[in-house]
Amino acid sequence: MVDYSIENEYREKGFNIICGVDEAGRGPLAGPVYAAAVILPSDCVIEGLNDSKKLTEKKREALFDEIKEKALAYGIASADEKEIDEINILNATFLAMKRAIASLSVRPVLALIDGNQKPHTDIEEVTVIKGDAKSMSIAAASVLAKVSRDRFMLEMAEKYPQYEFARHKGYGTKLHYEKIAQYGVCDIHRRTFLKKILGEQK
Repeated sequence: MVDYSIENEYREKGFNIICGVDEAGRGPLAGPVYAAAVILPSDCVIEGLNDSKKLTEKKREALFDEIKEKALAYGIASADEKEIDEINILNATFLAMKRAIASLSVRPVLALIDGNQKPHTDIEEVTVIKGDAKSMSIAAASVLAKVSRDRFMLEMAEKYPQYEFARHKGYGTKLHYEKIAQYGVCDIHRRTFLKKILGEQK
C-alpha cells in the first residue's frame, strides 16, 4: 500500500525534508532515461496515487498536474541515448537521478530511492525495493518520470514517424523491431542496446 509510513519513519529520526526518487525508461531501445525527485508536504493527499506502471495513461496525466501543484518541490531530468551508450544504462539512470535531485528548489536531507542501488548524491540515501508501490514520495516521482518520458517519445514520434514511437514508446516490441529491420536505427536509438542487430547490418 502506498502511504507515508516510510517517510514518517525517517522524519521521526530527524530527516525533515525527504524527496522520493524514481526513474522511467531503463529498458527501451530508444530515447533517454528519465528520473524525477519529489518532496511532498507531510499531510499531502493525492487520491489514487500508485506505482505509475499500475495506472492508466489518462490517470497518470491527471496525477502529473496534481503532483506538480501540491509538491513542495519537484525536479525532472534525463540522460540521453548518447550518455547511455557512453556510460551504460545504470550509470545514466544515476546521472538522471542526480540531475533531478540537484534541480529541486528545496534542498532535501534524505532521498528515498526506488530499487536496491544508490546513485551516490551528496545527501543521505535510502533504497526502497518496489518503493513506487510503498512510498507516496517515490510513487509521485514515478508518475512525473513516466509521463515526462512518454511525452518526449510522442514528440519523437512526430520527428521519426516511420518507427511509430507513439505506440511502443521505444520499448523492444515486435513492431519496433520490425521498424528497425525496415528502416535501420535513427539518432535516438541506443546503439549499445542494439549491438546484435547493428552487427548483423554491417
